[in-house]
Amino acid sequence: MQKRKYNIAVEATLEVIGGKWKCVILCHLTRGKKRTSELKRLMPGITQKMLTQQLRELENDGIIRRITYNQVPPKVEYELSEYGWSLKSILDSLCAWGEQHILKVYGDKYAVLEESILNQ
Repeated sequence: MQKRKYNIAVEATLEVIGGKWKCVILCHLTRGKKRTSELKRLMPGITQKMLTQQLRELENDGIIRRITYNQVPPKVEYELSEYGWSLKSILDSLCAWGEQHILKVYGDKYAVLEESILNQ
């Protein structure tokens, strides 16, 4: 990995988990292993290309593990690595703040949140 300089430590965090989809992927993986097709179904707004790119980046950063099963047809699952689990409290805090924000702006979280196991 190329040595970098950061102005503030949060830049390093955002370099790894920043963007629209990475935290969403990670939140889903806190609920257990997922196949690519499961993640795509849970995030209908993401393109297959973007999902694949984000999964590769998270894997390259050591945040998730790609598990390949030697079978026909091929089966691949993703799970949080031990290092990835260290982000759980950050993800929980982001979700809690998001709920507070939704309540402040919209008054009712169920009016704007999709039905999902993550929103229970």
